[in-house]
Amino acid sequence: MSAMVLPAPHAPLVLEERPAPSPRAGEVRLKVEACGVCRTDLHAVDGELTQPKLPIIPGHEIVGRVDAIGAGVTGVLLGQRVGVPWLGHTCGHCAYCMSARENLCDDPRFTGYTRDGGYATHAVADASYCFPLPESGDPATLAPLLCAGLIGWRTLKMAGPAEAIGIFGFGAAAHIIAQVAIVQGKRVHAFVRPGDRAAADFALSLGAASAQDSDAPSPEPLDAALIFAPVGALVPRALGATKKGGAVVCGGIHMSDIPSFPYALLWEERRLLSVANLTREDAREFLALAPTLPLKMHTTRYPLAQANEALADLREGRLQGAAVLIP
Repeated sequence: MSAMVLPAPHAPLVLEERPAPSPRAGEVRLKVEACGVCRTDLHAVDGELTQPKLPIIPGHEIVGRVDAIGAGVTGVLLGQRVGVPWLGHTCGHCAYCMSARENLCDDPRFTGYTRDGGYATHAVADASYCFPLPESGDPATLAPLLCAGLIGWRTLKMAGPAEAIGIFGFGAAAHIIAQVAIVQGKRVHAFVRPGDRAAADFALSLGAASAQDSDAPSPEPLDAALIFAPVGALVPRALGATKKGGAVVCGGIHMSDIPSFPYALLWEERRLLSVANLTREDAREFLALAPTLPLKMHTTRYPLAQANEALADLREGRLQGAAVLIP
């Protein structure tokens, strides 16, 4: 198999040829059709997530077809198309797993971070964290659903009832969940990197009610704000734009430090929350919903060997929508 491997933080990925791995008990092997390039991958490559298994094959928005099945696996068929997300294994017996909060598991494994991921022609995954996907259709448009879509969905749900929603940072997750919120009848206001007219126009093209720089005033008081950009300074800005009793939900796994802010921004029962990973129920719920929605998936495709270029384009803000590797 071919794989793009991270040998150390801050190093470029290296193309390697390896024997295809064999699935162990409870696992399946996939022939990868597509793998999304997520900002979380960038955080690992850039050393902002500090505990990767090294060397590691990144990638946790995997679409592939099962080509080998380990012992004890049921409910998965050879040739079936499945998706693999960020949360790749949980212990099943800690207090969080036992209380339907497996996203907070005390002993988790993460695809592309603590177990090899999908920047490769083949990948092995825990069968219980593989989700059926439509058998037809373009795998490149399915891949971003497996993290950008899932985390966006959990972030939107955690915001609670809301009619006016601000989305700070308009990348892969935002471009999916903005469309979901609009279908639900919500007014979406996009807040983009100052001066990024392309991102603002992109948000408007998807149906956003407005699009402005992230340091500009909100066109209306917000019922909720979703923050996908890894910029801590956006937290007090979002709180300042949010109504009494509203929620600010941070959807990323990493964020720069949040600056101090006056208590008045949080007072009046505003809520500040973070999203951690996802549950399998989140995945089943959203992956069943997504095909029923008129989602316009915007992807930029790269050959597997150009993974470094895809990461650089993501880092520099040169993408609209999602980047996807095609082996």
